[in-house]
Amino acid sequence: MDRQTISRIAHTHHAIAAPLGDEAVARLIGRAARAEAGRVLDLGCGEAAWLLRILAAKPDWQAVGVDLDADALTRARRTAQAMGLERRIGLHHLDARRFVTREPFDLVLSVGAAHAFGGLLPTLAAAAQVLAPGGRLLVGDGFWEREPSPAALEALEASRADYTDLAGTLDGVVAAGWTPVHGHVSSLQEWDDYELSWTGSLAEWALDRPDHPDAAAAREAAQVHRAEWLHGYRGTLGFVTLLLRRTAD
Repeated sequence: MDRQTISRIAHTHHAIAAPLGDEAVARLIGRAARAEAGRVLDLGCGEAAWLLRILAAKPDWQAVGVDLDADALTRARRTAQAMGLERRIGLHHLDARRFVTREPFDLVLSVGAAHAFGGLLPTLAAAAQVLAPGGRLLVGDGFWEREPSPAALEALEASRADYTDLAGTLDGVVAAGWTPVHGHVSSLQEWDDYELSWTGSLAEWALDRPDHPDAAAAREAAQVHRAEWLHGYRGTLGFVTLLLRRTAD
């Protein structure tokens, strides 16, 4: 099974592809899209879960999503149609790094997609190019809760330099010219709920389809991921979602 298929199945019961609970998502959206009308862009939107929640809560907002996963975008379109939101959202099969716009956005999102830009700071730089003056950026990325062990780094296929601690993360954001105005640090409970949903959805998919040619691969992927989480990075990798404004604005 390719990684996109595994991810799609694993997120069946956890639409937000990050360790964030529904209450946290609703609170972040409420702060990020507090204006009555606006335009929002998601760089790495996947199935557009963030965008569709914003549109459902804000009747006068318009949305654009960009992602390289064509299947995810197809499912996003179907969901938008089912919700009656298809006329207010545009979805583009495109590398987020290549997206350009003539009209900047009031809100830009990139939650759990910093890898597409090569890290958090390059993500901030890319967002600045499409953000309107006075606009807001909602960005989510990992950080080290504690010094990563060799087992954690192996499980994450990461290096120590890929992240810093929470203080270093916010210091870097501020040094890059941004001011945090709100945010959320995912709790261990949110991480555990996310990982249990991820591995459980994949394992159950395999149990429900014992004769499917990908059943064994799905079952193995769930087992490997569960072991990497529990015996590798649990309690080591954190996740912070920040609502930012340009300091110069």
